[in-house]
Amino acid sequence: MTFKHSWAAAAALALAGLASGQALAQDAEAGEKVFAKCRACHQVGETAKNGVGPKLNGLIGRAAGSVEGYNYSEANKGSGLTWDEATFREYIKNPRAKVPGTKMIFAGITNEKDIDNLVAYLKQYDKDGKKI
Repeated sequence: MTFKHSWAAAAALALAGLASGQALAQDAEAGEKVFAKCRACHQVGETAKNGVGPKLNGLIGRAAGSVEGYNYSEANKGSGLTWDEATFREYIKNPRAKVPGTKMIFAGITNEKDIDNLVAYLKQYDKDGKKI
């Protein structure tokens, strides 16, 4: 490979990296629209409060049933779950199947792209509701 081709390959990789960054932003944007299904019960962001459901700041990596001031079901508190991406993806498809006895009444989100986008949206918020 010549220097000219090496440079072209490096430029192509750099552009691909930029494009994937833009795709992530678009996913989070689309995830905000998916989050509209959750907004009746949950909040995110610096001013988020517990409502019908707990605030979802810092969800990924958090132990289930651990948001201070929220009255969880015994099923949720005793689930032993930590909200990693795989666990959340399974849960959001059918909350009552993943945590029998949860008080969360939600039909679920089954569209994989919607779930991808929702995860991208939620991952933006740290435990204090600041965008990462």
